[in-house]
Amino acid sequence: MWRAKQLWRKVCMETSVELQLLMEKWRLLLAGIIFQYIHGLAARGVHYLHRPGPTLQDLGFMILPELGKERGYISESLFTFIFLSFVVWTFHPFVYHSKRFYTVLLWLRVLAFLVASQVLRIITFYSTQLPGPNYHCREGSMLARLPPPKSVTEVLLINFPRGVIYGCGDLIFSSHMIFTLVFVLTYNKYGSKRFIKFLAWVVAIVQSLLIVASRKHYTVDIVVAWYTVNLVVFFIDKKLPEMPDRSSGSQSLLPLNAKEKDGKFREDHRKLLNGNTVDAADWRQRVQVNGKHGEDANHIHSNSVVNGT
Repeated sequence: MWRAKQLWRKVCMETSVELQLLMEKWRLLLAGIIFQYIHGLAARGVHYLHRPGPTLQDLGFMILPELGKERGYISESLFTFIFLSFVVWTFHPFVYHSKRFYTVLLWLRVLAFLVASQVLRIITFYSTQLPGPNYHCREGSMLARLPPPKSVTEVLLINFPRGVIYGCGDLIFSSHMIFTLVFVLTYNKYGSKRFIKFLAWVVAIVQSLLIVASRKHYTVDIVVAWYTVNLVVFFIDKKLPEMPDRSSGSQSLLPLNAKEKDGKFREDHRKLLNGNTVDAADWRQRVQVNGKHGEDANHIHSNSVVNGT
């Protein structure tokens, strides 16, 4: 009973903190979610341009045995497992005591990675349309070609979910691998279990092989995804301000809004000028949250000493 109350108290506390962040960042989160629909709309649009043809020569098709229609669900099942596992993990600070990140801030980064990768994907698959290797995209299939849309509404609704499942033409590069690699890279940075990090990379490799074996993508779609997504995440992660580390459990690590940031900065600056001490870890963290480097604090302190204060 006591543990249940303690857990409930923690969930309530985490919810209040995350809601505060959500109120501040909801526009960015909403923009990232809306772009997921735009990405689906673009994939639906390229299906109207798709023209079935002979399957292209592919090294992966030569090496990996074809799973067939009846086993095509295997790769989708694995992707569903990856997706749901990652979503559950991002909400674990609500329950467990390990506090390495804020869920809202983590999803902001994930959506930034996804949107950047998907923009490149849309540009790529509209540049050149390849004949789809999937069974419903081959010559003779009723789903390989889409008749011209009868209305704008038909295009905007994208025939969900059938239109998403049985799409053709959006090949280079694999959307499934975008999500998989973004999730794996994110866990490798913010996760805490070494074994799971290793296992995540193994699962990503298996997912790649299963997609090719299911003939849902050409091998080039997977290869391009591997180096493109890794580069996108690397460069965008360098540009984004680093998230505060919650592992110490300090409540002062909560990201502050603009007014609070300015007040805290002035308060600590005043303490330094008056010769009072400021907790070094706390100062570094606030400077980092404000998007500045740790050297700023040292520079202010140096000036204080030089001025004799």
